[in-house]
Amino acid sequence: MNTTFKTLSITAALAASLSLAGCATGTSSGNSMPMDHGNSSPMSSMMPSAGQESGADHNQADVMFAQMMIPHHAQAVEMSGIILAKPDTPAEVTALATKIKDAQAPEIQQMTGWLTGWNMPTMMGDDSGHGMSGMVDDAGMGKLKSATGTEAARLFLEQMIGHHEGAIEMAQQEISAGKAPDAVKLAHDIVDSQQAEIAQMKQMLTAL
Repeated sequence: MNTTFKTLSITAALAASLSLAGCATGTSSGNSMPMDHGNSSPMSSMMPSAGQESGADHNQADVMFAQMMIPHHAQAVEMSGIILAKPDTPAEVTALATKIKDAQAPEIQQMTGWLTGWNMPTMMGDDSGHGMSGMVDDAGMGKLKSATGTEAARLFLEQMIGHHEGAIEMAQQEISAGKAPDAVKLAHDIVDSQQAEIAQMKQMLTAL
């Protein structure tokens, strides 16, 4: 019995040693099957839990939200600047444009800070953003720049309504799939504030 017990113990120990050696080989050899031990890799970075690898509480949805919303916000700030530069813009439209610019410019800085902290690029491969929902194309921006008076105010409101609707769509996707608490909170804030501004702009249009 004693001999049998020793034989079983040695066999178990040998199996355990081989198992540990196999694990060590699996983490160092490029020919082994990929094993996720928390290391950063192209495969693991595509997983929803990629943010956990660096200890950050975020995922790919948060990264995409920030990368897309930065140029989206930037265009809203640009559009607001265009209408604010026109001397004959109605006062209520000027007030709204100022509000949009003052709200979204700091949010751009906030999202840029997140991406920097996550070691992610602050812009996507194509930073024009024209493929995003609600973005105004170059022709539309040209019309806004050349318009004056009531025409400019009406065009600004019409374009900004569509722009806000696109931002709300993006924010709702972040609310559904995002993980970073600050990013999800910002998405909720965008939905709430921009839905209210859409209602305000529609009322302004009827008064022009």
